[in-house]
Amino acid sequence: MQRKPSERPRSLKLGEIAGLVGGELLGDAQVEITGAAGIKEAGPGDITFLSHSKYADYLDHTAASAVITAEGVRSRSKPLVRVPHPSRAFTKVLTLFHPPAAPPAPGIHPSAVVDQTAALGKGVYVGPHAVIEEGVVLGDRCRIHAGVYIGAGSHVGEDCVFYPNVTVREDSRIGRRVILYSGAVIGSDGFGYENVDGVFEKIPQTGRVVIEDDVEIGANACVDRGRFDKTWIRQGVKIDNLVQIGHNVVIGEHSIIVAQAGLSGSAEVGSHVAIGGQVGVVDHVAIGDKAQVAARSSVYRDIPAGSIVLGTPARPILEEKKLVVLYQRLPRLFKEVAELKKRLGAR
Repeated sequence: MQRKPSERPRSLKLGEIAGLVGGELLGDAQVEITGAAGIKEAGPGDITFLSHSKYADYLDHTAASAVITAEGVRSRSKPLVRVPHPSRAFTKVLTLFHPPAAPPAPGIHPSAVVDQTAALGKGVYVGPHAVIEEGVVLGDRCRIHAGVYIGAGSHVGEDCVFYPNVTVREDSRIGRRVILYSGAVIGSDGFGYENVDGVFEKIPQTGRVVIEDDVEIGANACVDRGRFDKTWIRQGVKIDNLVQIGHNVVIGEHSIIVAQAGLSGSAEVGSHVAIGGQVGVVDHVAIGDKAQVAARSSVYRDIPAGSIVLGTPARPILEEKKLVVLYQRLPRLFKEVAELKKRLGAR
């Protein structure tokens, strides 16, 4: 089960790179490229990229040997490869010089515990000390790394990768090509309690978690099981590290949630929504399709589709920015009012 090092090219000519990304070459096609790096970190032999105008000053000062950039950009000193989407093209080049590690060879490590009723597909890898409980179904080519726990009755689709120490609780449903990063917990009990005569009594959480295809869930993120039905993460959702998803939350297709955000029970998030870092969403609110919630905002009421909101409570971003300007003027206003009161009092 030893990993084999992935092969990487020693060098490529700039003309070859232009051909690979379908770009327009301005400069010497014979420039030798031996690596790829960010525009500030790059050195001789590296290729870098420029996709945002705020970094334009780096274009002629970077130590890189060539730059992938947008159409219409020119440089007095650097060979350029001009493309419609510089970041996307650079990612393609980056993977040539830094290919992902080869996956582990299929097989079950001797220290893994796999229940005899579990059904494992073809080409599955199960790492050291992983536990696969009764009735689990693993699709073909899944990679279950060291210390992963998959609870009884859970179903996992093809080509999933669960990194070390992931926990998937019982009866979860996970689609194809799902990636769970280390420490993620799927299907833990929702935070449900009832105050009975001053004592908090636990409310049973009898639902499950359903995760559709092509979802990624970051390190130490938690997705709680539904109280009755399901917590539902739809296709293509990307969830960052340290995110909390409460019971019965629904997150629509291709939405993205950034680190340390928290969604309370039964919140509903539409498709293609962006939720920034440290955002808090209260229970039972709805965030419409293609809405954007800026970092550290607090969502107390429904957010209409297509809105961009900011602040506590979250308001339309232009409204909140005006209020911030007014807040900054308050000390001067108080001073002016105090001086005015003195003058009036003197009369």
